[in-house]
Order: sequence, then C-alpha cells, then structure tokens
Amino acid sequence: MATKVFVFGASGHAKVVIDILERAPGMEIAFAVDDATAVKGRPLCGYPIIGGRDELLAHRAQAGFGIVTIGDNAARRDIAAWLVVQGFQLARAIHPAAMLARDVTVGDGTVIMAGCVINTDSVVGANVIVNTGSTVDHDCAIGDGVHLAPGCHLCGGVKIGAGSFLGAGTTVVPGVRIGVNAIVGAGSTVLDAVPDGARVAGSPARPLESAP
Repeated sequence: MATKVFVFGASGHAKVVIDILERAPGMEIAFAVDDATAVKGRPLCGYPIIGGRDELLAHRAQAGFGIVTIGDNAARRDIAAWLVVQGFQLARAIHPAAMLARDVTVGDGTVIMAGCVINTDSVVGANVIVNTGSTVDHDCAIGDGVHLAPGCHLCGGVKIGAGSFLGAGTTVVPGVRIGVNAIVGAGSTVLDAVPDGARVAGSPARPLESAP
C-alpha cells in the first residue's frame, strides 16, 4: 500500500520535490498545500492545491505524511514544526540518482536531489535541502534546516550549523565549521570557520562588510 504524502508550498522547489516523490517507490502524492489564497484551486504538476492550513487540517485523513517544499530556511522550519504539532509525520524525498553511503543518517523532512553524493559517517539533519549535484564527504554534520544550493561541495569533516545557507557552487575545505544561521555567497571558497549569523562571500570567503 502506497504512503500518501502532501507537499506544503507551491514554488518551483515544490515542482522538483514532486518529481522526486513520483520516482520514489511506495509514495503517492495526495495534494499540495499553500497559505497563499491566490493559488488555491490551481493545479501544481497535476495535483490540486487545496488551500492553506485550515484546509489541510480538514483533509488530514487523506495524507498523514507531509514535506515542506519552501526554499527559505526559517519558513521551512517553522511550517515543519507546525505540522509536527498538528500530528503529521514528515516524509523524506531522496532522488534515486543520489548516492548515499549505507551509514548516512538523514532527518525527517529532508530533500536530497539528483546527482548528490553523501559519503560515509555523515549526518544530515531534519528539513534540510541538499540541492542538485552537491557533494558531502565523509564525517560531515549538517544541522537542521540547512540549504545547500546546487553544486555545493563539502570536504571531509565539515560542520554546518542549523539554519545556514550555502550559495550555489560553494566549496568548504576539510574540517571547517560554519555556524548557525550563517549565509555563504554563491561561488565562495570557505577556508576558515564562519561565526554564527555571519554573511561571507568570495574566494577565499570574507565577511561581506569588508569585501571589495
């Protein structure tokens, strides 16, 4: 019997996650949810957008699993927390073209897209996005609600704090820690630790305030 799952969020990111779920054995998409009233009743990749949170609660019997398909880290984590409080379980979406070592741990609500590689003894938290073509080497730890944009590369032993965002094409050298709620600009090379809440960019990455 297939597991029925809904997506919460009607963005372009949602379309990618729907494609992953359609490829996943044993998954059946029931409907989409979005708090924006303007999209209620519209189709999303052929699935109805039933409305927002009130409509979701009215349809809870049709799907007990959900996944938040919103790119913004804070919004994704907030909605995921609300879903759990309401009694929904969070689904994972892992593309069949992703490669994960057998001992990798992946949290609930996390999306791992096509072409990603996650190597041995790495831990990926809950409600994380590991976007297309990103690589995570051995012994990395990615906190809850992180977003690795397409083409990020984490070398061995990298730690990423909860809620952080790494822009497309970022490379982090071995053993470096990126703090909580940090932002790393696209194309950056991170050679040194990034403090909590910092915004850095460049190659090598430097605080944006001092960047030329």
